[in-house]
Amino acid sequence: MYSQYCIEAAAVLGKQIRLGRKQKKWTESELAERANISRATLNKIEKGDLSCKIGLVFELAALVGVELFESNQSSLRMQLDRINDKIALLPKAIHSSGRKVIDDDF
Repeated sequence: MYSQYCIEAAAVLGKQIRLGRKQKKWTESELAERANISRATLNKIEKGDLSCKIGLVFELAALVGVELFESNQSSLRMQLDRINDKIALLPKAIHSSGRKVIDDDF
């Protein structure tokens, strides 16, 4: 279901979260409590389980200091604004290339 790249990326992020937790000398229970999740969910995330909610994964990464994008919040907002500007310039709807070709050669 998931590409090998996706599986390996989730595993790397999970290991980075585990490393960050250990560097902060937090137990699994301590980090789970800080994130308001169960230890079982934390274990899944640290193992790279792709069924976990991305918001939880991002929150854990932030708590242990794993930098996902820009560490400066204003830079992250600027990047988000630039992407939104680019999206606004694109067509509102994307049509599949398998559309019917209209024969208008009379």
